[in-house]
Amino acid sequence: MDNNDDFTFCKVTGPANVEVFEARKIVPDVGNIDLNDETEKTSGVLSKNDVSASQPSKDEEKAPNASQEPKTVVKKPVPRAKVPFEKGYSQMDWLKITRTHPDLAGLKGQSNKRLISLKEVKLHKTEEDSMWTVLNGRVYNITPYMKFHPGGVDFLMKAVGKDCTALFNKYHAWVNADFMLEKCLVGILDDSQ
Repeated sequence: MDNNDDFTFCKVTGPANVEVFEARKIVPDVGNIDLNDETEKTSGVLSKNDVSASQPSKDEEKAPNASQEPKTVVKKPVPRAKVPFEKGYSQMDWLKITRTHPDLAGLKGQSNKRLISLKEVKLHKTEEDSMWTVLNGRVYNITPYMKFHPGGVDFLMKAVGKDCTALFNKYHAWVNADFMLEKCLVGILDDSQ
C-alpha cells in the first residue's frame, strides 16, 4: 500500500455460493455497496455505486430480478456543524451541574408550575435578564445551558424568546429535552393567551 492511511476501505462483494446464502433475494444490491474515503467532506461514507455502467457479475446473472428492481437514490447527509467545547463545558459537565446546582432556572424559590404567556417569554431575550424559550409547551431558562450546547451559542440564540419546538425537533428529535433541561424549567406555556 503506497499511502499510510489509518483506515482500510474495501468493496463488499456478493456471496460465493448463492444457493447457501440467498442475499440477492433479501437485499438485491448487496454486492454494490462500498465504503469511500472522501477526506474533503467526510470520511468513511457508506455509498452505493451506480450499477448501470458496470458489467453484471455471475451472481447478478443468476438473479435476473435484482437488476429489474427500481434504483433508490441515496441522499448524502449534511454534516453537522459542531463547535469544540471549552474545558469544563461538555454534556457530562452539564449533567454534573444539573445534579448539584440548586437553582439553574433562576426562580429564587418560586414555583416552576406557574403559567407563562408567550408575551412574557418574548421579554426574556438577554443574558442579563435571562434567556427563555418554549419547548414542547414548557418554558425553560436556557441561560445556564448556552455554553454547553454542542451547536454553540449562536445556534441556540435562534431559540431565545420564542417557541423552539419545531427547530428542536428538526435537529434533536431523539434527545430527551425534559431530562436535559429539567432544572431549567421556569413554568408551563399558557396557550389561552
